Amino acid sequence: MIQKDHKWSRRKFLKTAGIAGVGSLLAPVKQLCAASDEPETIPTRPFGKTGEQVSILSLGGMFETGSNQLMLRQAINRGVTYWDTANSYGRGRSEKGIGKYFAKYPQDRKKIFLVTKSGAWSIKGMKRELNESLERMQTDYIDLFFVHGISSISEMDEDTKAWAEEAKAAGKIRFFGFSTHSNMEGCLLEGAKLGWIDGIMMTYNYRLMHSADMRRAVDACVKAGIGLTAMKTQGGGQVRTDSETELKLAGRFLEKGFTDAQAKLKAVWQNPQISSICSQMPNMTLLMSNVAAALEKTQLSARDSELMQLYAKETRAAYCTGCTAICESCVSGEAPIGDVMRYLMYCNSYDDYALAADGFKTISPKVRKRLTRLDYSKAERNCPQGLPIAKLIQEATRKFRI
Repeated sequence: MIQKDHKWSRRKFLKTAGIAGVGSLLAPVKQLCAASDEPETIPTRPFGKTGEQVSILSLGGMFETGSNQLMLRQAINRGVTYWDTANSYGRGRSEKGIGKYFAKYPQDRKKIFLVTKSGAWSIKGMKRELNESLERMQTDYIDLFFVHGISSISEMDEDTKAWAEEAKAAGKIRFFGFSTHSNMEGCLLEGAKLGWIDGIMMTYNYRLMHSADMRRAVDACVKAGIGLTAMKTQGGGQVRTDSETELKLAGRFLEKGFTDAQAKLKAVWQNPQISSICSQMPNMTLLMSNVAAALEKTQLSARDSELMQLYAKETRAAYCTGCTAICESCVSGEAPIGDVMRYLMYCNSYDDYALAADGFKTISPKVRKRLTRLDYSKAERNCPQGLPIAKLIQEATRKFRI
C-alpha cells in the first residue's frame, strides 16, 4: 500500500520542477562540462561472454552525428564508449558522421565499442550494408553487428549463422546478434537457445522489466552468455501530471535531486543483468544529463519502484509493449500495428516528427492506404494494454499523411 505522506498539487509540482530543473539537471551538466584533466567517467559492465567491458550508457546514433562532432568527443571524455548506429539512420548520415569523427581522431577508434545494424533481412542485403557501413564509418571492423528489428526468431536461420561466421572470419565483425522491438520476450527466449548469438538489444523499461515473461527471457540470455542492451528505456516519454500517482511519482524524484527521465534510467541500471542502456542523445544537454544519472550513486528505493509500477499500471493504455503476435494476428489483412505504434511514440513522446514520418513511409503505400479500413475490434479486445488501436491508427495516418 502506498502511503500518502506527501501531497503533490499541480501548482507545487510546477514550482518544484522549476527549481529542481536547475538543481537536478543543469547543475550536473555545468559540473560535468567544467574543465578537468581527469574527468570522472561512467562505469562499465561485462558484455555477456564476449570478454568485453562496455559503458553502461550507450550513445544512440539516430541523429545527425556529422554536425555533433563536439558531442561525440565529449561522450568519449565521459566514458560513453559504446556507440550505436544503423545503416538506415538518417539515410546513412549517422554512420558518415561517425566516419568523419574517426577520420579526425583515428586514435579513438580502439576506444569505441561500435555497433551498427542492417534491416536488409537477406544475406545479400546484409553483406552489401555491412560493406557500406564500414566505408561510411572509415573503419575496418564492426564490434557488434545486429540484424535490425526482428519480430520472430525464425529470421535468424542457418544461412544467417553461416554468413555471420564468414564475416567474423574475414575480420569485418567481431560479434553478432539482433535487435527487437516486437515480441521481445519470445525472441530473447528462443535466441538464448541458438548458441551463436553474442548480443541482443531489446525494448526494456520500468513498464516491461517486472513481468514474469521478461524476467524469464533475460535470465535465459544471461545464462547463455548473451550481452543485453536495453533501449526505449523511457517507456513512452516523460511522466505526466494528470493524476495523483503521476504527481507523486514525478515530485518524489525531483525531491531526490533528479528528473523522472534520470530515474527511469536508474530503474534499468539497477538490474545488473543489463550491460548497457542505449539512449538517443542528439545534444550535449541530454548527454550530460544521462552521464550525471550514471555517475550519481543514489539508488531507487523499493517505494520508488512501487510507485513506478503503479504508474505503469494506471497508464498502460497509453503504451504499446510490442506484443504484436497478439494484435496483428487478429486483423484480416496486413497491419503493421507495432510499427505504427512505434512511429507514433517517436512523434508524441520523443517530439521527433521527421523520424516518425520517415518510419511511416517505409510501410508500403498499398498497406498504408488500407490501414484505416481494417477492423481492429478483435485486436483491441485482445490487447493486454487495452490500447485504442483503431483510434491510434487513425491518428498516425492523419499525422503522417503523404
